[in-house]
Amino acid sequence: MSESLREPVVRVQGLTKSFILHHQGGVELRVLEDLSFEVRAGECVALQGRSGAGKSTLLKCLYASYRPSAGSIQVGGTEVGAASPQALLRMRRETVGYVSQFLRVIPRVPTLEVVAEPLLEEAGGDPDAAAKARAEAEQLLLRLRIPMRLWSVAPATFSGGEQQRINVARGLIPKRPVLLLDEPTASLDADNRATVTVMINEARAAGAAIIGIFHDRQVREAVATRVLDLEAAT
Repeated sequence: MSESLREPVVRVQGLTKSFILHHQGGVELRVLEDLSFEVRAGECVALQGRSGAGKSTLLKCLYASYRPSAGSIQVGGTEVGAASPQALLRMRRETVGYVSQFLRVIPRVPTLEVVAEPLLEEAGGDPDAAAKARAEAEQLLLRLRIPMRLWSVAPATFSGGEQQRINVARGLIPKRPVLLLDEPTASLDADNRATVTVMINEARAAGAAIIGIFHDRQVREAVATRVLDLEAAT
């Protein structure tokens, strides 16, 4: 099926997001205003705009960390603004993968378990599925050059680049229809940046609809099928 005939996986219509600054007299800060766009399977949309244009805010709205002030967000058929907490949890578990700028994990959980966790949740109590999840996590860790001696160690004390590679592995291990990326190659050296670029393109080729922030121009040009300029779009 041609890309133009595919139904959008992500549909945003008239999105407005504002924040009330209670410590500044209740001033309203409007970050996104009347934003509309669609993303289909196999696309990678790079968000563009100056600092403060709302790039990270948009990703958080798509992930439902922020609720829209106005407008509509549909992700994989879920109406984000009107969804129940249970529906949002299901959306995150089944539809959306998210690589944030910072690794947030439970202390003392070993690195291998951190990466495998999304698949372990799907496995439930099935020992074969759990073993397969850990094997997939091992392959990702090897590919991202995380030494085996660190797999049994909690990643809290790792370097920034090592933590970001764990973040990428954890975000990419579940094959989700939608992938949100917030500077996935930040803090990475050239070799690992190239590896992550290839992995993003593999996810897109497999049919993921990707929306991301890529401040590295070379990475953006290597992965993006189009650019959405938030300053021009709102």
